[in-house]
Amino acid sequence: MTHLWVRAEQRPNEERVGLTPEGAADLIAADIRVTVEDCQTRAIPIDGYRAAGCEIAVENSWPDAPLEAVIFGLKELPEDGTPLPHRHIMFGHAYKGQHSGRALLQRFKAGGGTLYDLEYLVAEDGRRVAAFGYWAGYAGAAVTLKTWAAQQRGQECPPVGVYPGKDTLNAELLAELDATGSRPSAIVIGALGRVGTGAADMCEAMGVQVTKWDMAETACGGPFPEILDHDLFLNCIFARPGTPVFVPQESLTAPRKLTAIGDVACDPDSDYNPVPVYDRATTWDAPALRVAADPVMDVMAIDNLPSMLPVESSQDYAAQLLPSLLTLTNLDSGVWGRAAVTYNTHIEGL
Repeated sequence: MTHLWVRAEQRPNEERVGLTPEGAADLIAADIRVTVEDCQTRAIPIDGYRAAGCEIAVENSWPDAPLEAVIFGLKELPEDGTPLPHRHIMFGHAYKGQHSGRALLQRFKAGGGTLYDLEYLVAEDGRRVAAFGYWAGYAGAAVTLKTWAAQQRGQECPPVGVYPGKDTLNAELLAELDATGSRPSAIVIGALGRVGTGAADMCEAMGVQVTKWDMAETACGGPFPEILDHDLFLNCIFARPGTPVFVPQESLTAPRKLTAIGDVACDPDSDYNPVPVYDRATTWDAPALRVAADPVMDVMAIDNLPSMLPVESSQDYAAQLLPSLLTLTNLDSGVWGRAAVTYNTHIEGL
């Protein structure tokens, strides 16, 4: 019997999960064994999984799971260097030239396991079958707007945290923006995708004027002086070879209106980073990195933004992914077969 093991997330501030109790019940009905680790911080309580018929395991016990189990989590594993013998479903962040990704692939190679990277689960037409993109864009725009509002107060962006829902976030942010007495202008690149749609929706909900760009507007390859004519720039594109640079290093000292960048895609250590004015992700405790002082420029680059709205983002993502999870009984074809080919290609390139 196919065995899916849902692990607890070990990253701070990570309350999301990729499977709801309702989805787990569907998997069990399809003769897939489901084990869910207990987790006190998960946005969806364990009782729902127990009622759905899941087996409940001790938190972080996945290294001792049966070797045939497929381990399912979202964010990164502890970086302890241990070999990885299981098959893992997760965001590996290992295929776009990320320097930390090579170490992860070496662990899989050493253990004989396989990575089914959630970012590379694609249908026959190459489109991703599931993504947190909308809520990443929504939350990323919110934190970037908080960054801009803090600048108007002569401050840096304060820490952010988990919200019980988007209405609470919206009310808080609206009060911050109203206190400034104005609204910034914003440009979203990747506006036709899930991430860009979420970012634009948040901006519009706050009364912010948005310029929406996508592939047609960036096909020339740059430079893009229009970006510097907006207060905010929200990068919502999937970086890949050939992606143009949107904000080059020289922009920091150029005449500009731009003071806040929200790099929602957040690939600072990728060889394809289109916003090379910063070199590291930001955190919930320090959401914005100041990269220039005169005039000011802050970059927001939190890499688990949907975790700010864990209930909405979990339910949305789990619903998108469930049809693929129901095909776990055949890992050699379809979405899983394509993901395995992608993994093997990168393993061979080590």
